[in-house]
Amino acid sequence: MKKLKHGTELKNSDLKVTPQRIAVLEALENLKDHPTADKIKEYVVKNHPNIAVGTIYKTLETFVEKGMVCKVKTEEGVMRYDAILDKHHHLYCEDTNRIEDFFDEELNNMLEKYFQKKKIPNFKVKDIKLQIIGTFNDKKN
Repeated sequence: MKKLKHGTELKNSDLKVTPQRIAVLEALENLKDHPTADKIKEYVVKNHPNIAVGTIYKTLETFVEKGMVCKVKTEEGVMRYDAILDKHHHLYCEDTNRIEDFFDEELNNMLEKYFQKKKIPNFKVKDIKLQIIGTFNDKKN
């Protein structure tokens, strides 16, 4: 059933359904912590040892280009990947580098209204994504 879903996602993005692309999508689905490319590579190679590492990186970039995945840059400049495309923001823990999704419709509305009124000269706002920096009180990694 999951492969059918992934196949649909690929076809909707005008991409050919391949085992390599399915494997990268499965990694993104199962690694829910905004993984780095290296974490995705480790997951894919562990579960699909015949997939070339270069193919994994190229597949990730293709998914970004097609709008299937977004890049999230941490405060340390590390690029991570986010497969959730619904409007959301991120909570970034500066102690552990943990990133969690933060959904808040009221915040979204407030930001949209603010930027509708407050125009930035020579700049068109397409999307607003906040990265809220702080520390989590629990010990989850």
